Amino acid sequence: MDKILVTTDFSSNSKAGLRFAIQLASQHKFELTFFHSYYMANLTSLSNLAFADYERKEADKIQKKLNQFVASVYRDMDVVSINKKCIINSAVLADSNIREYAQENKFSFICISTRGSGKLKKIFGTNTSSLISHSTVPVIAVPQNYRRSEIKSVIYASDLVNLENELKKVIEFTKPLKAKVEILHFNFPAEITTNKNTIDELVKKNSKHNIKLHIENINLAKSLISNIEAVIKQSKPSMMIMFTQQNRSFFDKIFFSSNSANYSFKAKVPLLVFNKI
Repeated sequence: MDKILVTTDFSSNSKAGLRFAIQLASQHKFELTFFHSYYMANLTSLSNLAFADYERKEADKIQKKLNQFVASVYRDMDVVSINKKCIINSAVLADSNIREYAQENKFSFICISTRGSGKLKKIFGTNTSSLISHSTVPVIAVPQNYRRSEIKSVIYASDLVNLENELKKVIEFTKPLKAKVEILHFNFPAEITTNKNTIDELVKKNSKHNIKLHIENINLAKSLISNIEAVIKQSKPSMMIMFTQQNRSFFDKIFFSSNSANYSFKAKVPLLVFNKI
């Protein structure tokens, strides 16, 4: 069974990530683990033994708070909770704590809410941007205004390089959800022409998975992110998928200067990012 690590800091914004993960689990048998990272420093004159006892009591309170927080989201969504766990884990840095826990426990995805600000100064140092930049486990960034709706369609933004291998991962995710896939590619001036026949054959080969190809010339008056957002506004997908670092030139176009994190903060739909090693 695929497993999703769903992070929360108990804020109302973080409920979006929980709602999206719960929706995923309603369409496919995902095991959900709701995760809270905390840290308590001994800034008092307590002895090590006394502080350890204090930390245990505080950890119990945090665990109960997480259990209640998750239960309230299920209750608000009118969904029965199954295949779920609630875990708290102590570490100084929340982002590395999340990454390490996900990797060590072989999670399929990490799901995290994002607050919706596109300003770079608010992105650097955030858990979302750090996870997108460094996690080997795919990250789902969910905008804070997400409300539960069935996942019916996905836009997969691609440079069409290594398309076959990437498409396998996309289909592996979308097939059990019965969601259609729109492969989105923008042609750039002076870019080597893609062998469209080869691409068409690959799309035809996977036609049973409800896949279509969308290629258009990029509007150079706008950023690539703005071009993508214009397509999203028109197509109204349930979510979007990107791959990072697979091809450096494409990485530069979309993800340079934390633009992947920037997109995740501006996005109107959840974003799934596969970060290849």
